[in-house]
Amino acid sequence: MALERRAAPLDRTLTYRLHLVDKLTDRASAGVYAQELGLPVGQARCLAAIGCFAPLSVVELASRSNLDKAQASRATQALVERDLVAKRASGSDARAVVLSLTPRGRRLWARAMDLIARRNADIFGCLSARERKGLGRMLDRVIAHCRGG
Repeated sequence: MALERRAAPLDRTLTYRLHLVDKLTDRASAGVYAQELGLPVGQARCLAAIGCFAPLSVVELASRSNLDKAQASRATQALVERDLVAKRASGSDARAVVLSLTPRGRRLWARAMDLIARRNADIFGCLSARERKGLGRMLDRVIAHCRGG
């Protein structure tokens, strides 16, 4: 007779707790991004990703900012309207655009990166430097696994 496997209580599963950390940090970050940068969290993520990985297409931006394509497209348009992001035609695909920061966008991006560093220090400040490094390595492995690597 096979032994019955008992599932862990939902609130003890890793996926549940990762999602909870995501929700708790996003909620807190949204207020800070709005107050300090004047941007909703999705636009702040897009600004950060464009500043770090430009030039990007909207599809690449969606992937880099962990948003779906429609969210990334709306955020991009809002950032363009605020003169923070420039769109230009792609040299390789006439239908696509390439995104980069404007001078004004680069200034706000620098502030956003400082804010992101502070948020990370706040969120992970309960861990020692060694624990943060270990968690980082473990997360990299899980991400690679989920991507099929």
